[in-house]
Amino acid sequence: MSDASSEACTPKLPPLLGEIPPVWTRRHLLDIESLSADEINCVLDVAQQFKDAGATAGRRFTPLQGIACANLFFENSTRTRTSFSLAARRLGADVVDFSSSGSSLSKGETFIDTAKNIEAMHVEVVIVRHATPGTPHLLSQSLQSSVINAGDGPHEHPTQGLLDMLTIRQHRGDLRGLTVALVGDIAHSRTARSNIWGLKKLGAHVIVCGPPTLVSRRWEGVGVEVAHNLDEILPRCDVLNLLRIQFERQATRPFPSVREYALLYAMTGARIRRAKDNILIMAPGPINRGVEVTPEVADGPHSVILDQVSNGLAVRMATLWLISSARASHRT
Repeated sequence: MSDASSEACTPKLPPLLGEIPPVWTRRHLLDIESLSADEINCVLDVAQQFKDAGATAGRRFTPLQGIACANLFFENSTRTRTSFSLAARRLGADVVDFSSSGSSLSKGETFIDTAKNIEAMHVEVVIVRHATPGTPHLLSQSLQSSVINAGDGPHEHPTQGLLDMLTIRQHRGDLRGLTVALVGDIAHSRTARSNIWGLKKLGAHVIVCGPPTLVSRRWEGVGVEVAHNLDEILPRCDVLNLLRIQFERQATRPFPSVREYALLYAMTGARIRRAKDNILIMAPGPINRGVEVTPEVADGPHSVILDQVSNGLAVRMATLWLISSARASHRT
């Protein structure tokens, strides 16, 4: 990141009292693949300032007073939906929580018509989670509102990738030169894709590791190391991000049994003792104890899983503030 861009993304005043950093001009957040390293660092810098100002500890601000945000979640969610709702309210925005069950979708209304009707109620920001890849991009072309991707099928989950990078940066500083392994269901993980694009742009070495049925050699084509043996790569890793097996997205069972998967890929106490002394253990949640990670590790000193949850609130506040500020700039 250039010195000029770094200075622009680190205003002296808290972001809610200053001007939007010049590097940020986007009124949507649809993916990480299209973001530059400077834009990624901008979100992380602003998120850190919100956290330092006490936003994740319950302090409230009002830069988005008078703005309405709608959560359009067509898939189940706990952390992401709650985090976005809290983030919007702590910035002073009004929040509309939409559920597809019992909505006019069940009466034959199209997804786009539903979104346009919600927008017609003077909603400025639409946060969408949907099982179909590309849904947020389609919405951004169909609505005047700003759109934030809260997960589109197995494609991307940009705020999850950003909060993961913020967590690593808080514990390790510069990401350049770090080795970060994403372990588990790479084939169906939107978190993995957002992490891969972001980590590579910030200079980390990325390894994807899991059973051959879930980790394709094709990832080597984008500069990612592919491994199928966790024990072989473990001594080199600075960070392990343990991904859930997404059985709900799979047509067939990708391995003989959950027990066998845990034997080969779960992060256990025995494995943590063979890892680097300062290794970070991460997981986007929900975690399945005994499958991806044992309780000893999930609750141990190397785990930063709850830090990720806290950072999710800061990142989503930063995202809402940045895109709303960019949206207001586009009007003038």
